Amino acid sequence: TMAGMEPAKEKDKEGLSIFTVAMSLLSICVAVAAVIVAASADDGGSTASASSGAPVTVSLTEFAIDPDPIEVGAGGTLTVVNNGTMAHDLTVKGEDLITPHLAPGDTGSLAIGDLDAGDYTVICTVAGHEDSGMSATLTVGEGGAVASGDHATDDHAAVDFNEMDEMMAARTALFPAETSGTGATEMEPTIAADGAKEFELTASVFDWELEPGKVVQAWGYNEQVPGPTIRVEVGDTVRIILHNELEESTVLHSHGFTLPNAMDGVPDITQPPIKPGDSFTYEFVVKEAMVGMYHSHHNAQVQVPNGLLGAFYAGDMPLPAGTPTPAVDMPMVLNDAGVIGLSLNGKSFPATAPIVAKVGDWIKLDYMNEGMQVHPMHLHGMPQLVIAKDGYPLATPSMEDTVLVGPGERLSVLVHATEAGVWAWHCHILNHAERSDGMFGMVTALIVQ
Repeated sequence: TMAGMEPAKEKDKEGLSIFTVAMSLLSICVAVAAVIVAASADDGGSTASASSGAPVTVSLTEFAIDPDPIEVGAGGTLTVVNNGTMAHDLTVKGEDLITPHLAPGDTGSLAIGDLDAGDYTVICTVAGHEDSGMSATLTVGEGGAVASGDHATDDHAAVDFNEMDEMMAARTALFPAETSGTGATEMEPTIAADGAKEFELTASVFDWELEPGKVVQAWGYNEQVPGPTIRVEVGDTVRIILHNELEESTVLHSHGFTLPNAMDGVPDITQPPIKPGDSFTYEFVVKEAMVGMYHSHHNAQVQVPNGLLGAFYAGDMPLPAGTPTPAVDMPMVLNDAGVIGLSLNGKSFPATAPIVAKVGDWIKLDYMNEGMQVHPMHLHGMPQLVIAKDGYPLATPSMEDTVLVGPGERLSVLVHATEAGVWAWHCHILNHAERSDGMFGMVTALIVQ
């Protein structure tokens, strides 16, 4: 495990009980809201099925297709609305039926045409989106008609709020769940004869357990997601030797660092792609302190969210005057797409690792957004002092409740652990953190003992 992130043991059970009770209260609120929504839908809400020729509305978001299943009569049409924050499309898998890419807020249509009655799979074809959850069943009715009624609404109405509470509590009780594989482990360099610090990375595809029982084919460095955390000092000569064991070419970009052009890691601009079975050595002198990242820059919309990413530090971040050395100093790598999907440091709740501190400790955490969306990161119970952006200290640090982290950004925060208990820490885009069966994705906890 990373420094300061030891899994909670027996002594943490009392704290976790507090957390479970708090989340159960929140679950009741969510359940009541779901009942209200279901009641509203029964009083004239839109339906998810239609007779032949009547359009059925389908909503695309990050990362879901709603409703599921989609029920439509033979020869019908789907009205496809992008209610998300990034481009999506909708296609009938295995058929020549697809919408154009729809920008956020746009609407398109998809004529079902001559599809025979039966079940089909519809997906978003944007790289990584199907694996992140954008897949649903399309049911084409026999004889041009299907049963009426909003299937999505019926599903919600069918779940008793007590059952929902029990599902949520059971999922929360698993936290912190054990899974195989730990990401972002500190990597010790080899000191070469000329004094350079050498780091050897191998890009490959391997099994990665995101949460209990959910195993994906991750693309990563040294068989971990995020890849090993690299720490060096200003003035060091750094040598990164990358071996490519993927089935396609790759490169490595040291994000945020001032580099010689030939070492920037952009295929066909600064270097040829590193083909499968080949290696490439990146070498440069560290010119400045930096909170950076390293990741692929080749077919990046697939390779990076699938796991080819890692934290890269140079030197020490200056702290505000009077701040003691943090007891916890760590990255929190954010992801939202590819096979890894909505995750913190390569894991999805309840397999995310809690951050453990004692009352009075200071915590330094570096948000690193390797995803494709902005993430508002919210800590319950205590404020976050933002001290640096993209590795550069802020002249005037700002106290914030929710820290907005854009793709490619690094935001460094300090938290003074003054309040004992177990405190939720999550992305505040709510469908990145919670659903009707409980919390998932971009959620962890700060345990203050």
